[in-house]
Amino acid sequence: MSYVIRSVRADEWAAARQLRLLALRDPVAPLAFLETYEEALAKPESFWRERTAGAAEKAEHAQQIIAEGPDGEWVGTVTVLVEEAGTEDWAGFPVERRQGHLVGVFVRPECRGIGLTEVLFDAALEWAWDRGVERVRLIVHEDNGRARAFYRRAGFEPSGVVVPLSADPGSRELELVLPRP
Repeated sequence: MSYVIRSVRADEWAAARQLRLLALRDPVAPLAFLETYEEALAKPESFWRERTAGAAEKAEHAQQIIAEGPDGEWVGTVTVLVEEAGTEDWAGFPVERRQGHLVGVFVRPECRGIGLTEVLFDAALEWAWDRGVERVRLIVHEDNGRARAFYRRAGFEPSGVVVPLSADPGSRELELVLPRP
C-alpha cells in the first residue's frame, strides 16, 4: 500500500469536512452515522475548524486518523475519543472506566478490501492504548452487517449494551468492545 496513515492537522478542516460529507453520501450512511448529509452541509466553517482542531495531532482527548492516498487525497478516516470514568457518553449512559471510543469510520468504496481499514484501526488503537485506556469500544447499528463483520474480525466483541435510537424506535445500536491487550 502506498498510503500515509497519520493524524489530521488543525488547519486541514476543509479536507476533513469534504471527507465527512462524502461519508454521509455513502449508501450505508443512515446506518453508520448519527447525522445526515444535509445537517453536516449546513454547519458553519467555525464548526469544522473547531471539530478538526479538537481531534488534531497533539490533542489529548480525541484524534482523527486519516489515510492519505498517493495523490494526497484523503481516502479513509477513523476518530478515537477518550471517555473518562464518571462522565456520560453521547447517549446518556454512564462511563464506568477510562476508555477509547471509535467513531466516524469511513473508507472510500474504491479503497475497501485492501487492508486500509485495518491499518487505520491499528493507528487509532495504538493512540488509545498510549493514553492508558482500559478498553476501546464502538457503537454499530444492528443492521450494518458489513461493519459488524469487520469489527468482529478486528477482535471487538458485543458487550451486551444496546442503545435504542430515538429517530427509529425499532432500530438499535450495539456496543462492541476490545479489552486492553
